[in-house]
Amino acid sequence: MPELPEVETTRRGIAPHVIGQQIKAVVVRDSRLRWPVPDQLRLELPGRLMERVERRGKYLLLYAGDACLLVHLGMSGSLRVTSAQDLVLKHDHVDIIMESGAILRYSDPRRFGCMLWLKESPLQHPLLKTLGPEPLSDAFNGRILFAASRGRKVPVKSFIMDSHVVVGVGNIYANEALFMAGIRPDRAAGRIALERYERLALCIREILGRAIAQGGTTLRDFVGGDGKPGYFKQSLHVYGRGGEACTACGETLREIRLGQRSTVFCPHCQH
Repeated sequence: MPELPEVETTRRGIAPHVIGQQIKAVVVRDSRLRWPVPDQLRLELPGRLMERVERRGKYLLLYAGDACLLVHLGMSGSLRVTSAQDLVLKHDHVDIIMESGAILRYSDPRRFGCMLWLKESPLQHPLLKTLGPEPLSDAFNGRILFAASRGRKVPVKSFIMDSHVVVGVGNIYANEALFMAGIRPDRAAGRIALERYERLALCIREILGRAIAQGGTTLRDFVGGDGKPGYFKQSLHVYGRGGEACTACGETLREIRLGQRSTVFCPHCQH
C-alpha cells in the first residue's frame, strides 16, 4: 500500500502540472473502485480551475472552486501526469484532462482506492474527521504520544500505526522509527516514558522526512506522480531484513508478527 511518503511524493509530483490549470474533460473508463466514481465528477469538474493540491494522511485533496476531489490510492493505485500520446493501459481507470494537454491519470489494478467528489469541507468528511495529527506538523510531538498511550496495553508499534493517534506511520516506517528510537516494537504503549516518546516522535518525523526526500519507498505496485519509483528502500535498516545482521551492532535481527504485520527489530539495540 502506498504510505504517507509515497502519497506526499505523488502530491509534489503532480502539483506543478495541475495547479492553475483549467480542466477540459474527465474520462471515466471504469468507475468500480472502493466506492463507485460519482457521475458528478465527470459532469462538474470540467471548466473548473485546479487551485491547489493538498494531502491529509494518505488522502490527496484536489481543490477546484467550491468542491474538492478526494483521492485515495488504495493498495496499488497511482496518480501520475501523462499525455495523450501515452498508451492507455488496462488498469487506467480515470483521466482528468487539462487545457494544457496534460492528463492526470488514475490507475489502480486492485481497485481498492477511491475518487470522491465533495461539496462540503473534506476535512469534515467521515474518512478524515477523526484522523490524528500530521507527523510532520507542529501539532505532533512526544507529549501527544505519551498522553494518548496512558493505560494502553497495545504494542507500541500498533499504537503508532493507529491513524487516530498519528496519521501515516505505516508498517515500513513504524519498523524503522522504532529501530532508530531504540524501542522494542512489542513493548506495551502505556509502559513507555515521556522521554522515550519524545525521542520516538523525532524519529518518526526524521524517517518520514527522509523517505519523502528520497521519493518514497519502492513498493511492488507503486509509482510516483512522475511515473518513477521511489528509492528509500535502499536505506531500510530493519524492515524486510529478519534474520540478517543489525546494521548498528551486528546482532541477528528478529522477525515476529504484530497485528498481522511482519515486524523486525534488533534484540540488542531495542529494549
